[in-house]
Amino acid sequence: MLQIDKLSVLFGRQAVLKDISLQVRPGETLAVIGESGAGKTTLALSVLGLASGARTGSILLDGRELVGRGEEDLRTLRGRELAIVLQSGGEVLHPLVTILDQVAEAVTVHFPVSRDAARAKAGRMLADMGLRAGRQNEYPHRLSGGERQRALLAMALVNNPRLVVLDEPTAALDPRSKAEICALLKTRLADKAALLITHDLGAAAAVADRVAVLYAGRILESGPCRDVFAAPRHPYTRALLRAYPDMGNPKDLQRIPGRTVRNAPGCPFHPRCTQKTAVCAERVPELKPGGADGRAVACHRGGIIPCLEVTGLGKSFDSTPVLTDIDITLYEGETLALVGESGSGKTTLARTLMGLLPADAGQVVLEGNTGIPRKQFYEYIQMVFQNPGEMLSHRLTVREIVREPLDVHGRGSAAEREALVLKTLAEVELPADEDFLGRYPHQISGGEAQRVAVARSLVLAPKIIIADEVTSALDAGAQASVVRLLLELQERRGLALLFITHDLALARKVSDRVIVLQQGRIVESGPSGQVFAAPRHAYTRALLDAIPRVYGY
Repeated sequence: MLQIDKLSVLFGRQAVLKDISLQVRPGETLAVIGESGAGKTTLALSVLGLASGARTGSILLDGRELVGRGEEDLRTLRGRELAIVLQSGGEVLHPLVTILDQVAEAVTVHFPVSRDAARAKAGRMLADMGLRAGRQNEYPHRLSGGERQRALLAMALVNNPRLVVLDEPTAALDPRSKAEICALLKTRLADKAALLITHDLGAAAAVADRVAVLYAGRILESGPCRDVFAAPRHPYTRALLRAYPDMGNPKDLQRIPGRTVRNAPGCPFHPRCTQKTAVCAERVPELKPGGADGRAVACHRGGIIPCLEVTGLGKSFDSTPVLTDIDITLYEGETLALVGESGSGKTTLARTLMGLLPADAGQVVLEGNTGIPRKQFYEYIQMVFQNPGEMLSHRLTVREIVREPLDVHGRGSAAEREALVLKTLAEVELPADEDFLGRYPHQISGGEAQRVAVARSLVLAPKIIIADEVTSALDAGAQASVVRLLLELQERRGLALLFITHDLALARKVSDRVIVLQQGRIVESGPSGQVFAAPRHAYTRALLDAIPRVYGY
């Protein structure tokens, strides 16, 4: 039905779309998602020949080329074979013409029918869209936002076009109206090819079969909508999902750090990407299919990389198994919560992963590497222990505690180490004046001590932080502060966090995925929203039932 191949759109010297290739089949809805300014509306207008920029490439509708086609020819197609639902009904609809007459006009423009026949057809279509007869003769300003949206849909669908382009059809609607419009779209588009342009991920999930992720004019990921949203492969797609408020995702919202850099060389997302390498700034990655699942991702590293892979890990004390067949994959920039009651093996697992306890079985792989020299290993992975009072040496000042890893690893000159200490303390929001730098652990608060411990773990710029019950000894205010700090550091640095806790309410707020450990075995794992909303294992349900409810629900 619709075949777009290497479409580029330029406004002057500014490329707004770059080498876009998409296909939409009959009976399929493809959602194009991305932030404002990604080029979504330009793509929608380009399909109908309404974009003011210069187009190159190809847009085929049933095999007929639309790029380069004359305006007169395009007018005969628009509204008849392809139609568009524009974003703002208040701006699109004529304020001095009734809704019924505006929809009827869409009929008379293309077909030699009487005004009465056109009005009758328009009335039936408006009724199908859920706009009752008493509202059809109203002027646009007397209709609600949801009613105006129904009118726009009726205008687009009244001539039964084969292709429908929808530009933000649910923007500014209340949740109930949005749900009604999405249900309507799902039904009315069943036999058509549809291109849904939206920043509303909920609408895309409700309506679309497939999704394409657009960033700075390029497609970074595509695939079946359900699969892409459940397990995004590109860092930008994951960032979009984290920034979107969703009832099924209990984790606090996380922003996308940085800003879009127009016409950046190489991968367009690399200025904001925390897993970039040198090649990302040099070459544009190809949108490569990833197998039979229909997924494709444009990333030089193949998508979000696994930082830590643990397979078959086992540990015993005096022939008593403490950990058995532990398999864990931790991805770059991800928070993986490890939960379970005291004695389930959580801290033993943390210490074994850190090499503080020898494993009896299994393998630990860091970014595809095994057998990493010990010194290099601790440059890649660090741990924040449960009690900073026990972890931090009482013979060292704050300055010396944070600087010690740099001294051990021989990083830089004395002046460079001092500068890095000050920078890291600022990053964890601690003072860097001489008074604080000269204090000993017993002279600072518990929350400050935990931040010092975090600073010490960060100073070598590791990719993985194992946080072992880091908030268990803190009051609620200090706990929230430390957790928020870790998530902000994750945003800026792309830290992978293994967040170990017995507090399931806290795990629910911070994690992307969760692993439930019982007597040294993993009994359940999955996305946090899924595990906390519908636990499958009786032990997980028991843990959740034991959580006290402050508000009584």
